[in-house]
Amino acid sequence: MTKYRFTAFKASGEVIKDEDWTFESEEQAKIKGALKVKELDLADTTHRLVNNTGKLVLFHI
Repeated sequence: MTKYRFTAFKASGEVIKDEDWTFESEEQAKIKGALKVKELDLADTTHRLVNNTGKLVLFHI
């Protein structure tokens, strides 16, 4: 299991949500992370999901 950091922002740059998520693999992070973003109703906000080394896994402006 690997930790990933999810952060969502308002247009002003203010952080809406900033939390750790855990997934089994990067592929799982892409798939399940995107679903979780939709569940949180943040799919249309600026957001990112990075792995524990800082690699960008999901990103939306």
